[in-house]
Amino acid sequence: MSDSIKLGSVALDCPHAGALAAFYAEITGGKVTYLDEDWARVQGPGGRIDFQTAPGYVPPRWPDPASSMQAHLDFDVDDADAAEARVLAAGATKFDFQPGAQFRVYADPAGHPFCLCTADVTGQA
Repeated sequence: MSDSIKLGSVALDCPHAGALAAFYAEITGGKVTYLDEDWARVQGPGGRIDFQTAPGYVPPRWPDPASSMQAHLDFDVDDADAAEARVLAAGATKFDFQPGAQFRVYADPAGHPFCLCTADVTGQA
């Protein structure tokens, strides 16, 4: 036995787990590998994302200092324009406020912010 800890996935609350899983499968080239009324899973090339149906879900507002973003996903892309076209066609919306040239910030169909990133801004490889 080992005491190692490894991230298995990120889970997002949303109004309809299956619908949001389909969106993320489409934009990442992943596959919905589990689906029921309350839970869905996408296995993508960069890892796994899970989705939980949450009655009464209220999306975060961004940018709004009075509203917690809760969490957001960053996706590394080589071609920001091509990736933007792909996520918009899948149902994302682009926020009016954009924080800088290396990020483009969108909302998924349930309102979760996510970023398309063209450079590693942390300085880590």
